[in-house]
Amino acid sequence: MSPEVLARLKGALPAVASHAVEAIIEEVPSYASARDYLVGNIEAAVQVALGSFLSIAARSDDPSTPLGPAREASYNLGRGEARSGRSLDALLSAYRIGARVSWRGLSEESVRAGMSAELLARFAELVFAYIDELSAASVAGHADELATAERVQQRQLERLALEMLRGASDELVTRRAERAGWDLPRSVTVLLAPDSELHHIRSLVDGRSLVLTEDVPGVDARDDVAALIVPRLTPTARRRLVQALDGHDVVFGPTRPWHEAATSHQRALRGRATRTGRRTAYDTDAHLAEIVLSADPIALADLRAQALAPLDDSTPASRERLEETLRLWLLHRGRREPVAEALFVHPQTVRYRVGQLRELFGDALDDPMRVADLVIALGVTQAPVAEASEAPA
Repeated sequence: MSPEVLARLKGALPAVASHAVEAIIEEVPSYASARDYLVGNIEAAVQVALGSFLSIAARSDDPSTPLGPAREASYNLGRGEARSGRSLDALLSAYRIGARVSWRGLSEESVRAGMSAELLARFAELVFAYIDELSAASVAGHADELATAERVQQRQLERLALEMLRGASDELVTRRAERAGWDLPRSVTVLLAPDSELHHIRSLVDGRSLVLTEDVPGVDARDDVAALIVPRLTPTARRRLVQALDGHDVVFGPTRPWHEAATSHQRALRGRATRTGRRTAYDTDAHLAEIVLSADPIALADLRAQALAPLDDSTPASRERLEETLRLWLLHRGRREPVAEALFVHPQTVRYRVGQLRELFGDALDDPMRVADLVIALGVTQAPVAEASEAPA
């Protein structure tokens, strides 16, 4: 490129940059509200970028000529656009429009300067190769900024979840929530589940639910158990979610105000330690008696030993039958038919066993305090399987 043409093109750069920015403002809606920013910053950046290109073009016709400073500036431009909340589509649209308008202005000046058709075609190739390089750098910057912002927010959300589960002060939780951009709901429900269940569970709950997969308070790290803090889970939604997760290993804590999330978490932990049998959805609200009875296992063991001492001389098989019969007899208030139905035996068999129990316990079965001890000691157990009668009807 001759010095005369180069000088003429550089002289046209302010007008070219101004026209490009005006076209972007007019054609890309998300930039319409950023006129001052575009005119004050981007217009100058366009002039610098085009000026750098002309300097490179004057020295080399190789579009792969190192573009270090311009590429870095474009990368930072992409990051800035992401921070400003403008989408990648908007950024690429701005590049397309800017390239079109800039080329129109540069080509018109080139023709006026007497540039040949062959040189003009080569010049066009260099212009668009240069703009492609810059747009690629901006795309990379935009993507990196979003990824960085997402990681930062994810860490903030995890820290918020951790503080809520720990029972941190309302002031600290509120501050964490503001930093994370998470509106504190009126109520929350804590769910505990293995990491392997997370994907399915998250597809069923509010998308704004907080998730903590590491350092969950009260959970052994080797268990790979995650905690979810689900906002605004109504009683109806809770019932539906429990049903939807039937067969999945998840424990529901009670629904509590957000500043009592730690109490929901503690209940879920106790429920997880208490439940027996197959791993399925466990709603602590439906198993409060089990959780209460398991709160002090040593005291419960002492109570069982004391209250059930009359059965100590029975054989293991006989003791198991008598304990279950006594439990159901107390719960059904002495009605033989429902007890027999629950045990899958004849009512006469129940009568025979109750006779044995009265011989062993004596007046204790008529003492309200002793009966209360027996009900607590026997607790809530799994439903018995069908068994054969050991005495004739």
